[in-house]
Amino acid sequence: MKLPLFIKQGLAFLFVLFLSYFTKGFLMPLAIGGILATLFLPLCKWLERKNIYKGLAALICLLVLVILIVSAIGILSWEIAELTTDFALIKQKAIKSTAKVQDYILNHFGISLEKQAQIVLYDQPSIGGIMQLVGGSFTYILTNFVLVLAYVFLLLYYRIHLRQFVFKLTIKLNQEKMMTVIYGAAHVSQQYLIGLAKMIVFLWMMYGIGFGMLGVKNAIFFAILCGLLEIIPFIGNITGTALTLFVSAAHGASLTLLGGIVVTYAIVQFIQGWILEPVIVGRQVKINPLFTIIALVLGELVWGIPGVFLAIPMLAMFKTTCDHFETLKPYGFLIGEVQNNQTELSIIEKVKKLL
Repeated sequence: MKLPLFIKQGLAFLFVLFLSYFTKGFLMPLAIGGILATLFLPLCKWLERKNIYKGLAALICLLVLVILIVSAIGILSWEIAELTTDFALIKQKAIKSTAKVQDYILNHFGISLEKQAQIVLYDQPSIGGIMQLVGGSFTYILTNFVLVLAYVFLLLYYRIHLRQFVFKLTIKLNQEKMMTVIYGAAHVSQQYLIGLAKMIVFLWMMYGIGFGMLGVKNAIFFAILCGLLEIIPFIGNITGTALTLFVSAAHGASLTLLGGIVVTYAIVQFIQGWILEPVIVGRQVKINPLFTIIALVLGELVWGIPGVFLAIPMLAMFKTTCDHFETLKPYGFLIGEVQNNQTELSIIEKVKKLL
């Protein structure tokens, strides 16, 4: 019995998911390196047009990437170091809150403090186990970081060779379409990452101005945090704002200040959704919210936290590929954003012209 085409495509998708899960140690660094390589592709091409040897051009791109990562880590470390002075106060507040919860459980459920401690501490890892886990995680992160850097350099250096290999696998009639798909996928990845970087910078400024005017303690740190968490759509900004509210409340912030933080979040989200995203990111890389959440969940299930970061750019590249093949076009339509009406489109065009 011949299976319908959509069932074959569904089985192929499940096979890819299972393969990605069981080979994540190999595929995950390669995918991160590939997406970062597309980000530096314009710079690499520009350097090569200036008669710079392609190996040196790829190395310069790699050094720029390392400098950006080290700078980001340095800024966050500096802000976190300032925040550590407040940990004692937060710990004291947490102890008081825990004591109140324990008293409530004792008075209403009759569970003694000793029994509560046994439940909480049951099957908890030892200090040695925690240190071993941290050491293993650090080694794992460092190894994958080096692998990602190596992949970025090698993919930039051998990109023409890899493209020729793909063309050799493609029949002559489809080579032009394959070239369009390759350049389209690379372009949409570049546009998403560059747009995301611009978006984060704008969020830093808006949250920084808002939190600074409200008088939020460590306003710069929380502005940077809320901006960086934009990497995770929908969930990121909410998480950053919730942490800002929690720490501010621990410092004894008034209801007016806490309400101001919520209002700042709402204003920033309005500006981001109606002005920044259509203008900066572009509609061709827009994924509708349903499949954005599905991609984030699947990314976390398959590759963990790195999968969350990779989910959206990879889904955007997949959508671009689907848009170029007749049998896959329905999936590109399903994943893509619902078309706006003419009034909304005209508003977006006016904002673009204004900026």
